[in-house]
Amino acid sequence: MPNPTAAMIVIGDEILSGRTRDSNMHHLAGALTEVGIDLKEVRVVSDDHGAIIAAVQALSKAYTHVFTSGGIGPTHDDITADCIAAAFNREIDVREDARQILADHYARSGTELNDARLRMARIPEGAVLIENPVSAAPGFVVENVHVMAGVPAVFEAMVASVLPGLTGGRPLISQTLRIDRGEGDIAGPLGALAEEYPHLSMGSYPFQKDGIYGAHVVIRGSDPGMVEAAMDKLKAAFA
Repeated sequence: MPNPTAAMIVIGDEILSGRTRDSNMHHLAGALTEVGIDLKEVRVVSDDHGAIIAAVQALSKAYTHVFTSGGIGPTHDDITADCIAAAFNREIDVREDARQILADHYARSGTELNDARLRMARIPEGAVLIENPVSAAPGFVVENVHVMAGVPAVFEAMVASVLPGLTGGRPLISQTLRIDRGEGDIAGPLGALAEEYPHLSMGSYPFQKDGIYGAHVVIRGSDPGMVEAAMDKLKAAFA
């Protein structure tokens, strides 16, 4: 059976403006690969209600899982929770269990749980909370959409909380071969190999170093024996 699939929605004007470099996609891709869930699509959207809702509705229908990052903090532009609620036609309000998590966290540090911080306890109706061991404010799951923070340390902790509960498939195996030839020389044999092994993913990533042209050819798949066999043929073709 094919592996479960996933998409990611990265939310935030700060990503699109270049002020903030996103690292969450890289982390999620690696974590999903390890458990056999194939990340198929990533969208970056602005802090805009319509854009977020449209992305959530489209991707939640197309993939097994959707993961979002960003927009669940205490400020006015943190609108992700409201957009998720709207995307699934659910009510949203402060939920007692989420409020208590925040109250306990801020009490330990002697910080006031003011109205702004209380926004982080607003959870769509019927959602399941995602644990946040870093800064307490929970993420949540609505249907197949996992809503998580944008701060990398918090996002990574939430991913670690979520993944054990998801059913994965066969982890993706990857092998790489450096070939010191131009891509024009590599393309023909690699194309033939890709046709011979349609269930494997093959990519050519060119480089130029010290006057040498070449490429790193990567073969990926969930069957270790098939990956090994294809790599052996690739090596033989360029021996």
